[in-house]
Parts: sequence; structure tokens; C-alpha cells
Amino acid sequence: MTTNETPPASTHQHGPRLPLAKLAPEFYKAMIGVDTAARKGLDPTLVDLIKIRASQINHCAFCIHMHTTDARKAGETEERINLLSAWEEASGFFTEKERAALALTEAVTVLTDGFVPDEVYERAAPHFEEAELAQVIALIATINAWNRIGVTTRLTPGKA
Repeated sequence: MTTNETPPASTHQHGPRLPLAKLAPEFYKAMIGVDTAARKGLDPTLVDLIKIRASQINHCAFCIHMHTTDARKAGETEERINLLSAWEEASGFFTEKERAALALTEAVTVLTDGFVPDEVYERAAPHFEEAELAQVIALIATINAWNRIGVTTRLTPGKA
């Protein structure tokens, strides 16, 4: 696009469709409880990486903004946040445990052909105790639910 061209119009107006937290308060409180339970016992850095990566895949701008902001406040580097969408090509920036969790995050989020491949699960399993792996799976499922809420209701990034 040259400087004289007008950018293409958006296909939809972005902005909140409805206030889910106000209209379904019991569900929303339950989701907060599920989120708290899913994070229990996990390394906060890993939690941030999983939440950001799933949110990137799901195109949830609200969650990407929230979780990158949280990660920065917790000390995550700009370099790792910037490379997260290409983590497979940035092996020196992420630990093997993080890379295994990110692969699992992608497989659970996308569900290619309706399942999580054995090789992805088997890559993650040695890096986590069974209970910790269960928590990672719970966290991935939870952030995917939040992303679907954010995308469907068109939550606005930066607005709580």
C-alpha cells in the first residue's frame, strides 16, 4: 500500500457486543474460579506464555493485551513476548519445558483433525509431573474458553 492509498475498511465494527459479566454473573464468577484453579501450582511465567500464545492463535486482542501487560509486569522480556508467535524458530529463547507446553497449547487450541497428536503429548509429558501436566491442560482449556468469550463479545483491548 502506498502512502496515498486508503487502508481497507474493517469487516466489522470492533467494540463490545454485550456485557457478559453483568448478564451472566454466576457463569463469569465460575470462570474466574476455574481460571484460579487452572493456574494453581504452575510457574507464573509458563502461565503467561500459555495464555498469550493461545490468545494469539484465537485472535483475541483483549486477552493478548491483558496477558502481555501482565507478563511485562511480572518481568517477562519484550524479546520473548515478541518472539512468542514464532517460538519454534526461536529455540534459544524458550526452555525445552516451555517449548513443550507451547506445542501442547497449539495442539489443544487448534485440534487439528479433531485430536491432540501423540507426539505432542509425549513431548510435553516428560517435562511435567502428572498433576502439573493436568494443570497445564486445564489452563489451556480455560484460556481457550476466555478467548472465545472475548472474541464473541468483542471485548475491547485495554478496557476492563
